[in-house]
Amino acid sequence: MKPVPPLQWKPTEMVKANSNLTRFMGWLAQNKGIHCKDYDALWQWSCTDYEKFWSFLLEYFNIKSSGAWQTVTSQHDMPGVKWFSGLKLNYAEHVFEKASPQRPAIIACSEAGNTKEVSWDELRDQVSKLQRYLKSIGIKPGDRIAAFLPNIPEASATFLACNSLGAVWSSCSPDFGTQAVLDRFVQIEPRVLVAVDQYQYAGKSFDKTPVIEEVAGKIPSIEKIVVIHTSGKALPPHYTDYQNILSGESAPLTFERVDFNDPMWVLYSSGTTGLPKPITHSVGGMLLEQLKYVHFHQDVHPGERCFWFTTTGWMMWNYLHGCWLGGATIVLYDGSPAWPNLLSLWRLAAEQRITHFGTSAGFILSCMKDGIRPSQLPLESMRSIGSTGSTLPPEGFDWIYHHVKPDVWLTSMSGGTDVCSAFVGGNPLWPVYEGEIQCRALACSLEAWSEDATQVAPDEEGEMVITKPMPCMPVYFWNDKDFKRYRESYFEIYPKVWRHGDWIKITERKGIVIYGRSDATLNRGGVRIGTSEIYRALDLLTEVRDALIVCIEKPGGLFYMPLFVALKSGEVLTTDLKTRINGAIRRQYSPRHVPDEIIEVKDIPYTLSGKKTEMPVKKILMGRDPAKVINRDTLRNPESLDFFISFAGKH
Repeated sequence: MKPVPPLQWKPTEMVKANSNLTRFMGWLAQNKGIHCKDYDALWQWSCTDYEKFWSFLLEYFNIKSSGAWQTVTSQHDMPGVKWFSGLKLNYAEHVFEKASPQRPAIIACSEAGNTKEVSWDELRDQVSKLQRYLKSIGIKPGDRIAAFLPNIPEASATFLACNSLGAVWSSCSPDFGTQAVLDRFVQIEPRVLVAVDQYQYAGKSFDKTPVIEEVAGKIPSIEKIVVIHTSGKALPPHYTDYQNILSGESAPLTFERVDFNDPMWVLYSSGTTGLPKPITHSVGGMLLEQLKYVHFHQDVHPGERCFWFTTTGWMMWNYLHGCWLGGATIVLYDGSPAWPNLLSLWRLAAEQRITHFGTSAGFILSCMKDGIRPSQLPLESMRSIGSTGSTLPPEGFDWIYHHVKPDVWLTSMSGGTDVCSAFVGGNPLWPVYEGEIQCRALACSLEAWSEDATQVAPDEEGEMVITKPMPCMPVYFWNDKDFKRYRESYFEIYPKVWRHGDWIKITERKGIVIYGRSDATLNRGGVRIGTSEIYRALDLLTEVRDALIVCIEKPGGLFYMPLFVALKSGEVLTTDLKTRINGAIRRQYSPRHVPDEIIEVKDIPYTLSGKKTEMPVKKILMGRDPAKVINRDTLRNPESLDFFISFAGKH
């Protein structure tokens, strides 16, 4: 048996007794005759009898609905599972069920130091006026509304108005480049674009009017452009001023209930080919999953304050709004987490008495390396710290407990855009061990598998798989006929079993250690994009004939992302060309995905079927035996692999 890592937090008996998990286990015993002696027994039951688990949640959380359902699931094999068909509900209706005059709905803060509280009455009034406007232009269930907005209350209100009508929400952050926005929104054909004409980041203002014009000009489906006007410039006549909508008359807020499986929002996560995947989640699936995770794994209680540093382009923005379902106030932050320095968000936590503080592993490691000491601040209200986006190494755990708060509950979690939730995360009944995520989430039948589709032993590394369906899994990818891209993304390796693309270990203690991506997705700073987006940015550079990029997770939470380029005959990889390559990636897609190094190669290795060998190259650069990584006979140009083998030996 391997050594047990240091114990860093243990729940008190009071914490256990007051937890939502303990309350739920008591309810199951009293009302359903299901007696679980501990969390592991509860998890086992929830995975074995997952249909009962999810149906019991409808009752436990008093889901407001109409219509009737006959079966929990339409089938047991994935993909294509439909849940509670015939049941109609509305997500926003459940949000406003938790409204209370005793607490604000939103506390909005900015890097400029501005703070604004939005009461539940004010939020309801704003949402009702936005709803009235959307109705006046004919928005109906299933129509798409695209938002190009920072993390501000207007984004939250517009989302609720969209959802209240059964329309489909989709958002991008204003730090996305023009092409990145187009690649996402063009796929869903939105009728309305809601945007901000400028935003501030790291002390600088950025004019987004040219992006709005280009996006609207290239997406013919957009009928209305609503702009949150902050620049002071005159708005073009074809724009609708957001503030004018709010200055209109109030109207009763209504909620259009739609089928459990109807689309709620479209998020985007990229594969290695083609446009970003337009991942579509259902209204009912998100409602039940967020209720489950927010209550049982984050242990949110009414009156608490929940914060997660995020933009509207990351699924954690969508997740944060689920904290409303737990009766919490959500705290928004618009701006850079490091402006004017890395202590800023910790000061925000102290000033706003944040209960649940969420951030990325990258931010925690940056604070650690910068010598930040948040423990000097009054953080008495902080009960938990959430970490996601990438793997938090043991050093990050130690820094939290030595330099932030010794009695805080550290809930490292991992899931992703694909489910807009976490497969593994917090557990208020279990201890926290250094470097480990506490548990597998309820009704998430997660295992670690070998390449031959068998479960590996505890404390052995394997592929993360989910063996049974969950309602938070996408209902489909938008416009993905016959589930082709869907199957390729999750079910190509193990038929009927979801392969998530992470290397994991399940420990003897039932904790989880994640070692990074097992596929070619580029994950930097919690933002995942596909290699195809990098390649599309390079298409504009005539000197580049071909390219291959990988992102390698290294010890201590570090990353190494080299870009290998094959140039056209006669071209040279000059400093100027490297600058233009980096600039193209930064402008068109993401500043987080500018490569660490650009290396010239003679050729890029391809399989006989014409696929780039990104995963084999990644594994070779990680030090794995090339002979076990790929059969050279399957390559169209096997000699091209020799460079990468040699490169790996020198680095």
